[in-house]
Parts: sequence; C-alpha cells; structure tokens
Amino acid sequence: MINKNSYNVLLVDDDLHQVDLARRAVADCCPEINLTAVGGGEAALEWFNACIEQKGQVPHILLLDLKLPKLDGLAVLRSLRLNDVTRDIPIVVFSAEYTQEDVLMSYQVGANSFVPKPSDLEQFSEFIRERLAYWKHPLQRELAFAVKGGTTETI
Repeated sequence: MINKNSYNVLLVDDDLHQVDLARRAVADCCPEINLTAVGGGEAALEWFNACIEQKGQVPHILLLDLKLPKLDGLAVLRSLRLNDVTRDIPIVVFSAEYTQEDVLMSYQVGANSFVPKPSDLEQFSEFIRERLAYWKHPLQRELAFAVKGGTTETI
C-alpha cells in the first residue's frame, strides 16, 4: 500500500526472486522508500485503476519489467501514458534480456529510463541508490518533462 509519508515505489515484476532482491536492497540502503510489488502487467493496471478509483496517491516512481507474461511492459507503459493521472509518473523499464529495438520502443512509448535488470543484491542496491536517488529529487523530475518540441518549458 502507498504510504503518504514515504517515497513510494511500485515494482512490477513477475519474478519472485527479483522482488525479494528489490525488497532486501530497499531495506538495506533506503529504508525511507516504501516498495510495493505487483506480479504482472494486468495486476499493475488493476492496482492503478483501484488507486485512481479510490482517489489514492499514485507512486512516485514505477519500476517496470519489460518481459511480463500476458500483458507485457510496453502495453502497461502505453496504458499509463494515456491516462491523465499516471501520465507523468517516472517509469524506469528494465529487463534481463532485451534488444536495441526493445530499448527504442520503451523510449518511444514513454519510458524515462531503460536499464539492464539487476541480477544480485549488490546490483539491486546500486540500482536503488543511483536510479531512485536521481528521481527522488524534484528538480530532476521537472527537467525530465521540461523539454518539449526543442523548447524548454516550466512544468
């Protein structure tokens, strides 16, 4: 569940080992982060729909596995970018196996970042410290959405 007093991160990953690594990494290096995990694309969209219907707080950032069964990460990304409530949530897409086309498609659909999926606790801790630290600072978020059509705008 979302905690209004924490920095809230939603992890969408069907690999329970990866979810466990993420939880341990957050507990070890960033206890101020509230990590919520859901196991697939359909579950993620259901979670967001419930959150929106209840007028709850959406997460500050979404960590999205690209290779999900049934509804893949690109489909989730497209859906979230089309919704006014979720459109501006920073989304970091990751995958253990990917092609250059996967990376390009992720950015075209609206990913803010694409990274290789961390494979062990040390890599996940580094990922949490570096990637989330970047997005936790409000100025970074403003800059990420400030350039539209070659001109800089204040958002």
